[in-house]
Amino acid sequence: MPAQKIFLLDAMALIYRAHFAFSKNPRINSKGLNTSAVLGFANALLEIINKEKPTHIAVAFDTSAPTFRHKAYKEYKAERQETPEDIVTAIPYIKRFIDAFNIPVLEKDGYEADDIIGTFAKKAAEADLQVYMMSTDKDFCQLVSDNIYLYKPAYMGNGVDILDKKKVLEKWEIRSIDQVIDILGLQGDKVDNIPGIPGVGEKTAKKLIEEFGSVENLIENADQLEGKLKERVVEFSEQGLLSKQLATIDTGVPLDFDEEKLLYKGPDNDALIALLDELEFRTIKKRLFGDGEEKTTSASSDQMSLFGETAARNLSRENDQKKNKIPENQQSITKVNIDTTTHHYHLADTPELRKKLIKDLEKQKEFCFDTETTAIDTMDAKLVGLAFSYKKGEAYYVPVPKNDKEAKNIANEFKGVLENEQIVKIGQNIKYDILVLKNYDIEVKSPLFDTMLAHYLLEPDMRHNMNALAESYLDYTPVSIDTLIGKKGKEQGNMRDIPVEKVVEYAGEDADITLKLKNIFAPLIKEKKLQKLFNEVELPLIHVLADIERAGVNIDPGALSKYSRLLAKESSVLKQSILDDAGTEFNIDSPKQLGTILFEKLKIDEKPKKTKTGQYATAEDVLSKLADKHEIVRKILDYREVQKLKSTYVDALPELISKKDNRVHTSFNQAVASTGRLSSQNPNLQNIPIRTAKGREIRKAFISKNDKYVLLSADYSQIELRIMASFSKDESMIEAFRDGVDIHATTASKVFGVGTDDVNDEMRRKAKMVNFGIIYGISPFGLSQRLHIQRKEAAEIIDSYFAEFPAIKRYMDDIINKARENEFVETILGRRRYLRDINSRNMTLRGYAERNAINAPIQGSAADMIKVAMINIHNWLKKEKLETKMILQVHDELVFDVRKDELDAVKEKVPDFMKNAIAIKVPVVVDVGVGENWLEAH
Repeated sequence: MPAQKIFLLDAMALIYRAHFAFSKNPRINSKGLNTSAVLGFANALLEIINKEKPTHIAVAFDTSAPTFRHKAYKEYKAERQETPEDIVTAIPYIKRFIDAFNIPVLEKDGYEADDIIGTFAKKAAEADLQVYMMSTDKDFCQLVSDNIYLYKPAYMGNGVDILDKKKVLEKWEIRSIDQVIDILGLQGDKVDNIPGIPGVGEKTAKKLIEEFGSVENLIENADQLEGKLKERVVEFSEQGLLSKQLATIDTGVPLDFDEEKLLYKGPDNDALIALLDELEFRTIKKRLFGDGEEKTTSASSDQMSLFGETAARNLSRENDQKKNKIPENQQSITKVNIDTTTHHYHLADTPELRKKLIKDLEKQKEFCFDTETTAIDTMDAKLVGLAFSYKKGEAYYVPVPKNDKEAKNIANEFKGVLENEQIVKIGQNIKYDILVLKNYDIEVKSPLFDTMLAHYLLEPDMRHNMNALAESYLDYTPVSIDTLIGKKGKEQGNMRDIPVEKVVEYAGEDADITLKLKNIFAPLIKEKKLQKLFNEVELPLIHVLADIERAGVNIDPGALSKYSRLLAKESSVLKQSILDDAGTEFNIDSPKQLGTILFEKLKIDEKPKKTKTGQYATAEDVLSKLADKHEIVRKILDYREVQKLKSTYVDALPELISKKDNRVHTSFNQAVASTGRLSSQNPNLQNIPIRTAKGREIRKAFISKNDKYVLLSADYSQIELRIMASFSKDESMIEAFRDGVDIHATTASKVFGVGTDDVNDEMRRKAKMVNFGIIYGISPFGLSQRLHIQRKEAAEIIDSYFAEFPAIKRYMDDIINKARENEFVETILGRRRYLRDINSRNMTLRGYAERNAINAPIQGSAADMIKVAMINIHNWLKKEKLETKMILQVHDELVFDVRKDELDAVKEKVPDFMKNAIAIKVPVVVDVGVGENWLEAH
């Protein structure tokens, strides 16, 4: 086997992969630049250099010039959408990154990157190099040979698949590598708009090539075929040959292959550092150049592999220069300058030091504090220490002993300053610290400032954890918790086990960084006019949610145990019935086996969908559309529902009952959903099913505190539709809400042109789907999918809807135009949702942004409304000193554990607070129910 190896990278394939891998959580730097594609590509390149240690390397790009394929077939790639702007913007940075590593970029007008890679792969193999073509494109399989491999990275970095000749032959079920092109020619390629032969998919193509060997031989022997397949092969023979030509990679590109120029010699440190700083890639910079502290005189193995021998020797020399203090004018390479901010973190571990710290804190207008604990669960967490900071670069750490009584005594020394309503308490996710200190009878009082929530309002779609914020805004990478207690898992320790000297640095840094972030975010909150939303909604809500979480909910484990047995029996019956329908034993929980049964044995769909891995798609949304085609599908859906209910809720909830108070305590997240909605976790009580009868049974197990209490549910009725009516000022819809009539029946009457009394259930169902779909900017295709109707009918329904409610159409058009101008939309209270793709030339990205432009102000205003109501209700319950507790929030619904002797007052005041939380132009209706359990109350 050759000792040297070359990596040839397919740039655009890797760039697209990187860009869409970050699509749900794009990496936006402080300048507003989307660096997702650059970061993903950089990480891929560095991993190759580090792990594979290529001796030679090059990166191939497409150019904008038409290729020989476009000349042969004008429709080639005609269906492709325009490249997303964020990728267009990223390409110059990626090329600069490649250039900084002294790696050649290969381009040639008239040819694609595939052709360049194919040409260089052949020439490199002839030069006795081991060749790796790095791409996600299956077309490269046609080039694989004894010395040429396809290096195919998996999606989201989940490993790599290296395809050699044997693997390609097995994967494509062929006898010869050149038959890859024949299969590609027959089946065509939707992405590149290569037509192939109509009706011939991958499976048929493989069978035909197995029998006839090539496209040409197939066409010559088409008379041996039968039926429609014969007709199509004869009719589209020329198209099949053209498709094979289009799919063939050209290995004769007129570019010089200079082995010496492809030799990897390491990066240009100056250019690389400048680019990393510009892009704000601090983690990569630290990985390559260290953290600025003194290094040993020899380069590490990681640096050697990442930089190559030349660069590693330079780095080693640089470290020698630092150690021996060589004068700057004698140094021949650039130093790596990392910001090492001076700080002083102090240990306050004696009564005298704590007393002095408390006196200093009492003099402050604001201070930052942070708790160090033994657990994430606030009910079980024990305090290990408290960190305080009130001056930049300075912090104090107060350790507390393991003994509960002694720990409580020390913590309560700080009770006065933490409960002082004249001092602002600053924290990062301060709700956690508030809940932990409740265990020690300390009520942290407002005013508060939470840096996580501040950033959530400023940049709702970005990450809000402290490490990410420190890197983005302070150019600083904090000490990782993993370095102290280890990574999550069985081996992870806790803060109690760490020497206090190390905890001082870690905890002090947390408090210090949070204080610095506060000083950055506070002016930005004012600049973006978010003070009212921040100070009057999000910050007060912290105390509300803390009390809800602490109150918990009462669960009847006996009822769940009984229901679990019932579901187990039903699951067993369904399972046997499914196997009987299938006529064979198979694993129902295996998507692969299930797909084989449904689509090969039972043939319930002529054109079954497949996943990216080539398996039959058997997800719920796919099977739901096929439920009327075979009884087995409905049974499978029922079986899955039963299994999910049993495992996710019925069996899991009893395990989460706290030993302290026999209640289940969820955790509400304020900074997750970009629309402003709250989410729930550990456990997620907002997902307790309500739509199906089986799901509703679970709510029976949510019961009142005891026989002196009942549960009360208060639920906004159609609040998002009412907000839509208010925003759009549509008189027809406003009138319907004011008259209190059935809005869905009213809509059906107008859309279908019948009297209200003549609206049937099917019409109302369709109207309801349109009403709620419009809020989300639903398309004819989307509506057709939901209603299982033809797209034409769906389009006609939407057109009729807009004809009857023209003001809603005007509102939607206006909000999209406003979003295009501002690149953000706002709720009634000014909560912003940024839409950076609203002006994209890419239809998919632009369409997604347009739908968010319509929905975000509506859903966000509904979220703001219930938050305001929660705050007002919470304050009223406190003021009246009532025993009633708010115990759950489920989007538009609030659930209370109400003392029976307080029921009349709560039943009157809660709906009143909810209705008047935010004024809109239509009446707000709140449905109230009372019962011994949640199902009865709903």
